[in-house]
Amino acid sequence: MLQALTVHNFALIEDASASFIPGFNVFTGETGAGKSILIDAFGIVLGARASGEFVRSGTDGLWVQAIFDISRLPKVKAVLAEQGIEGDDELFLKRMVNAQGKSKALINGVQVPLAILKQIGGLLVDIHGQHENQALLKLDAARTFTDMFGGEVVAKALASYQELYAQYLVAKKHLEELQGQSEQQDLLLDRYAWVIQEIEDASLKVGEEETLAEEAKILANGEKIISSISRTYGALDADRGILSMLAQAKDELRYAARYDKRLEQHYENLDSAWITLDDVRTELADYLASNEFNANRQEEVQNRLDTIYRLQKKYGGTTEDVLDYLEEARLKYKDLKNVAEAIARAEKNLASVTMALKKAGEALTNARKASAEKLAQGITEHIRDLAMPDGKFSINFVKADKFLPTGMDVMNFMFSANLGEPMGLLEKVASGGELSRIALATKTVLMDTQPVSVMVFDEIDTGVGGVTAQKMAEKIAKISTVGQVLCITHLPQIAAFNDNHIFIEKKNVGGRTQTSLSVLDEAAKINEIMRMTAGESKSKAARENASELINKAITVKASFKR
Repeated sequence: MLQALTVHNFALIEDASASFIPGFNVFTGETGAGKSILIDAFGIVLGARASGEFVRSGTDGLWVQAIFDISRLPKVKAVLAEQGIEGDDELFLKRMVNAQGKSKALINGVQVPLAILKQIGGLLVDIHGQHENQALLKLDAARTFTDMFGGEVVAKALASYQELYAQYLVAKKHLEELQGQSEQQDLLLDRYAWVIQEIEDASLKVGEEETLAEEAKILANGEKIISSISRTYGALDADRGILSMLAQAKDELRYAARYDKRLEQHYENLDSAWITLDDVRTELADYLASNEFNANRQEEVQNRLDTIYRLQKKYGGTTEDVLDYLEEARLKYKDLKNVAEAIARAEKNLASVTMALKKAGEALTNARKASAEKLAQGITEHIRDLAMPDGKFSINFVKADKFLPTGMDVMNFMFSANLGEPMGLLEKVASGGELSRIALATKTVLMDTQPVSVMVFDEIDTGVGGVTAQKMAEKIAKISTVGQVLCITHLPQIAAFNDNHIFIEKKNVGGRTQTSLSVLDEAAKINEIMRMTAGESKSKAARENASELINKAITVKASFKR
């Protein structure tokens, strides 16, 4: 429920605030006073398009704030929780727009994307103006309203259908993929056979690449290695080489240690060094004898590495990736060999799902037809109250030529305004005024199913008067018994039904025009109804007429409660 609305620097409004109550909140005022401007401002704080054109001239920007009670709106609370926005049962929405048209949206003081503000706004308020009558002409309107009116029965049937529809799409896609594979089976079998043969012939081993790369490096530098080893061996083994000189030094030190025991450890160190170096000489001799750095082996190693690198580039970044690709190719090859059997199984599965989906679609159609009959009957009764005594309204069903995400039904609103005239498509036979009355009748029938808590009627009474105006007032007032209604009206018959009457007027303040709001007390309400019925006349008859309208409205509203 909307609790308060504050508007700052919006068009003619410098500063205006209004408080609202549950039930029927009415806005009235002279033509051009700014009633629709207020609704435009309300729309902006709910996420509607905003531009710098709305900013009051001579100011830097505008802002609009709305406060809602969301204690009974779990869907709104769920969205707030998803966005991590804290709050209790009060919701603060604020929209700021600067003169350049840039805007900022806040929910409970937290800046949010406009899309989130619009999502929240859609869960809070339904603004119905003259243009919104076109909603009845939208392609899916008949189905949407029928499903809404059908409540839990239609919702369950639709959920069952959509669950099977999802299975149907998966089964259909799987069969199409298999059939596509079948058409290219020979080509794909040849391709996978080639891949398998190519990788298997290579006999790849994990880790082989590193070993070969090390060997290739040695082979590429073979001459340098042999040359270095030969010089090292010569330095160790020559007549005056390191070993010979170390042996001589060792003998000398052993002789000296016979007389000085402190030298024995040094002798042992030299002896150990000589043994180590002698082992090195032997190993180097074996290395020189056993290693032949021939070009054939070098070419063989390089060719093997080239094979490994080529397969890695073609089938994966590493040897492990190539072997995984091989396993995948083997599985696909096996599947293709059995594709005929797979197609048969897929066809059987699709047929089974299709049969179940068809039954679910028929059950959904039956639930919708029952709902549509009652909905059309209710709308017909209401439009006959609205100066169309011979009006008829129905919902036509045509079976779709394929399964649709929402069922098997193509549904259209049918309408006839006059006795003896055939039913025709609503969008082709209804006038603008008739559409407005049908829209109100529809909202009246659907009032208990409305997903929002606040409904705004913006001058939907244009071109209506007399008995029709009275009936329209009663229907809007009835809607206000199940949800909060905000209504801009020029008709005293509608204004008389108010629970809260807000008067909008233009004033000249400091040489500038301003729009202001004021909540009327009981005496002021009578004066405003008088103005709306008799203009400037303040006669006793005008006052009695205004009082009679208000008292009659009170009586009708009391009958709703009974």
